[in-house]
Amino acid sequence: MNPTLQETVPEKVLPQVNSEELDSSKDNSTHEFGFLDSFAKKEIRRTLFKAVSIPGYQVPYSSREMPIARGFGTGGLQITLSLLGQEDVLKVIDQGSDESVNAVNIRNFISKTCPGVSLTKHTPEATIIQTRHRIPEFPLKLGQILVLQVPYPDPLVIVENSEAKRKQMHGEGDYARLWVKLYEDMVQFSEITISHRYPTRINGHYVIDPSPIPRFDVPKLHQVPGLYLFGAGREKKIYAVPPFTDAQPLTFDDVPFRVEDFKDANGNRRPCNRCGSTDSYLDEFLDEEGCRVYQCSDSDYCNSMLNK
Repeated sequence: MNPTLQETVPEKVLPQVNSEELDSSKDNSTHEFGFLDSFAKKEIRRTLFKAVSIPGYQVPYSSREMPIARGFGTGGLQITLSLLGQEDVLKVIDQGSDESVNAVNIRNFISKTCPGVSLTKHTPEATIIQTRHRIPEFPLKLGQILVLQVPYPDPLVIVENSEAKRKQMHGEGDYARLWVKLYEDMVQFSEITISHRYPTRINGHYVIDPSPIPRFDVPKLHQVPGLYLFGAGREKKIYAVPPFTDAQPLTFDDVPFRVEDFKDANGNRRPCNRCGSTDSYLDEFLDEEGCRVYQCSDSDYCNSMLNK
């Protein structure tokens, strides 16, 4: 293996299996640690190793049945359960919030099937973070793993129905039809209208669907010390953005990529109504009086700013 790659890939991605898990004499009347059996974990870890070795490449795997419906985060959950050890600290968020229904249910399930694993709501303390639709505001550190739940892994699905043809296009780096789609947006709307799932080129070759994260989060994929893992359980695909890897959104030379700026009518950046932050992604909602209110999507970041 490339020694440079070996230095940057966290040990948890390597296909290591506890020998006790393979002991056939062990009582199987209850679920094993991490719910999945040892062979499922081993296969997912091998898939992760290949995904990290080929940044952006969609690696097929045998997605298992989980106690939640497909489309509700089974891909991300399988990755998390395959990586977790008793020494890990886990954080689960849904659209930035620690207290949404998806986050709470997944956290409760993991706490019951992974005894000994510590849970946290503070991003810098976590070794593994499972998320849906957001990347935390706190930058990832070396050794941290962010697992994203993915509904649709292939950005070419909007221009090509055939999976066999899409595989050929990815292999040849042929994204002309995707570029045409972006160009048609410019002609019709004078801007690219993709608000989430923005196609992003990884390591100069494969273009990925970065999960339904907002455009605001796309730059966080570029040259980050942490490891990004993407799991699509329904589509049975896993892909990755390894540490310190180039991640560039598809843009035209004369049309720079832009993110949500949250400016008001006077051109001023709106602050969070709760903590006053002016550099975070904001959610918009109506208060009890029917007035528009803007607040940090990342609840942990908002709490941290409030307590400063």
